[in-house]
Amino acid sequence: MIHARSVVTGDPLRRAIADNYRADETACVDELLAETNMDGPARRRVAERAQALVASVRQGRQGAGGIDAFLQEYELSTQEGVVLMCLAEALLRSPDGETADRLIRDKLGDADWEGHLGHSRSLFVNASTWGLMLTGRIVRLDPGLTGHVGSAIGRLVAQSGEP
Repeated sequence: MIHARSVVTGDPLRRAIADNYRADETACVDELLAETNMDGPARRRVAERAQALVASVRQGRQGAGGIDAFLQEYELSTQEGVVLMCLAEALLRSPDGETADRLIRDKLGDADWEGHLGHSRSLFVNASTWGLMLTGRIVRLDPGLTGHVGSAIGRLVAQSGEP
């Protein structure tokens, strides 16, 4: 325990927070909605306002670059986005470099990175896509070729310019 004494005191608000820590989100939302006692027009206004806020945030991010552009290109609705998310999560728990290398080889080798090439106006995203394409091709190399990595990379770069 981090604290020598409990941070939950006799304060009812702190007790309510502690009691609802990790509570079922759907049940909590349903309970809160039941307490609002909003009529139909008020609910519609809240829904319209929420939709407008979400649309505004999404529109404001359209021109964003850097990591925002990367996350838009590789969103979780794409196979490659899911691959990257799974890889990032798995690498956090990777006990050593060898395991990390095996994870990278396993995850990046089969994805269709070329399908994302040129979709974004972001130089960062396109450079990342090239890096993922090359990495995917390198990890798929025949293990017998790994001793000749320089020549393999040269052939790989030459092939990447072919139609």
